[in-house]
Amino acid sequence: MKTITIGAIILLLLLVGCVNTEPKAQTIKEKDKQNNEQKISFTDISAQELKQKLENKDFFLLDVHVPEQEHIKGTDEFIAFDKIEENIDKLPKNKETLIVVYCRSGNMNITASEKLVELGYKNVMNLEGGIKAFNSLE
Repeated sequence: MKTITIGAIILLLLLVGCVNTEPKAQTIKEKDKQNNEQKISFTDISAQELKQKLENKDFFLLDVHVPEQEHIKGTDEFIAFDKIEENIDKLPKNKETLIVVYCRSGNMNITASEKLVELGYKNVMNLEGGIKAFNSLE
């Protein structure tokens, strides 16, 4: 009887070990959706990098700070960070245009950068540290 009980326990352990506990495999469509949600929506740019880019300016420079502040030389437009969608007519028509977004310290421009990406802009850069970081280079 003891041998049968031990044998039954071993058999039960073997059966439990063979049960597939792996989660259901994702379809390619599910994986693509998950990957798209995890993609970085915009990139950061340092004050030093922006200073260098301004030497041969070939991008759209956007100040989004509220209240409006003194702008970095070369700023193309001021749009309040929370009014991007209402002012889309002030933005480049070409969604591939590089847009560099800044505010005073770097908080409002994150919200604005996310909104630009949501609106379909594919080349958005966020100035780390805002105009404070940029002005500290001088």
